[in-house]
This record gives sequence, structure tokens and C-alpha cells, in this order.
Amino acid sequence: MSTVLETARVAITLIFLFYASWSDYKTREVSNKVWALYAPIAFVLLVSDLLFFEPSRLLTFGICLGVTVAFSLLLFYSGMFGGADSKALMCIALALPFFPQASITPIIKEGISPISQNIFPLTILSNAVLFAALIVFGMLTWNLYSAKKTGKPLFAGTLSKEGTGKKILVLLTGYKMPISKLKEKWHIFPLEDFEKKGEQESRKLVIVPREEGRETIVQHLSSAVEEGKIADNVWATPGLPMLIFVTAGLTIALVVGDVVWLLVSSILG
Repeated sequence: MSTVLETARVAITLIFLFYASWSDYKTREVSNKVWALYAPIAFVLLVSDLLFFEPSRLLTFGICLGVTVAFSLLLFYSGMFGGADSKALMCIALALPFFPQASITPIIKEGISPISQNIFPLTILSNAVLFAALIVFGMLTWNLYSAKKTGKPLFAGTLSKEGTGKKILVLLTGYKMPISKLKEKWHIFPLEDFEKKGEQESRKLVIVPREEGRETIVQHLSSAVEEGKIADNVWATPGLPMLIFVTAGLTIALVVGDVVWLLVSSILG
């Protein structure tokens, strides 16, 4: 019966996450009804499983939930996660706080790390972040190719005075696009702003783009382009549908295991 309950928790998690990922991809939004339905179902199945078959793990579950909630809120308030991403991670902690070893065996048995056994959502998160990070290589390659092809500087005007760290982050997470496209694509966020302070005007890089204030920054850039103060192409970044990476992180964790743990273990021998 424990295996049945565990399998059910895995199944509903995959169903809800695949639906949420699809919604995130299509609209960049996920209804709160998804989490309002997923969370109680997951909680009832988990608590039933633990109370009847593994009561000794209730404390570990509490620790896992606390750590996951803390991480989720930290990522949300730092601007690195959206609301849906954070809610998804917290719901996963209610459904799958530990790797479902009774019903699933990954193809690499060593992939079930100590973290997976006690705080499985962190394994899912690390897998998701790893896969999302792979995109930076594509961004960097495209930016370097574009600069070589056009012969234009990557950072013109006052942007050239920005710190090296900021420039690297922008190269890894964004690309240049016409202001008209930035205005049309609401899920794409500007990575620069045009400011006026008295008689001084300058462009600056925006490292942590947020939905709040997006339209104001876009208007600043649009006005600067129309007035001929800056070139039409501006730095921007797509609003990554992080839920897709979270879903991929879970799927890979179930099939392969903790990828980061496997990589570190292979390096350390």
C-alpha cells in the first residue's frame, strides 16, 4: 500500500507540473487553482503514507518542508524565481520530500544522493538550475557571433563604463533586440535603462529585471531611441519559463538521479 501511495504522489506531481509548464510556456502564467488543488492532494497522500508506514520520517518531512519553503521564498524575493516557480517547489515538498525509492530506481543507482533521500526538492532544484544554466552558453555564443558579424561594440556609450561583472552577466543572460520587439513581447525584460538626472543622460545595465517597473523602463528606452539618443537595438532577456526546467529537473532526477551530485562525485573520484 505504501508503494501505491508513493506512486500516486509521483503521478500527480508529474501531471500537475506538466500542465503548469504548458501554461507557463503558453501564457507565462499559472493559475493559483493549480497549486490550490495540487497541495492538499499531495499533503493527504504523503501524511497518510508516513503515518501508517513511516511515522519516524515525520520529523524529517518537517525539516524538508521548512528548508524548501525558506529556499522558495528566498528565490522569490531575490527576483530569481517567479511566484509559480516558488509555489511549485513548495508543493513538491508536500508530495515528494524524499526520493521515491520504493517505486522508482534511477538508471544510475548512485544518483540517489543523501540530499535526495532527505530533501528531494533541492535535488530537483539543482537539476533545474543546471539545465537552465546551459542556456547561457547559447546566449554567449550568439552575442559574440553578432558582435563579430556586425563589427559593432557590445556595450556602446555609457554602457561601456559599466563593471565587467555586469557585462558578463548580461552577455550570459540576454541579447540585443529592436525596441519595437521588446514593446510587443511582454515576457521579455529590458537589461538596460536610460536615465535622465538633470542635464545628464546615461544608459545603465539592469542585472535583475522585474515585472514591476518594466513598462517604465521600456518607455525610457523607446523615447531615447525615437529621439536618436541611443541605437534601436537594446539589451533584453526572455522571461524563462522556469517551471519547464523544474519539471525537467524532476523527470531527470527520477530517471537518472541527482545530476550535480553525480558530476561532483565523478570529479572527486
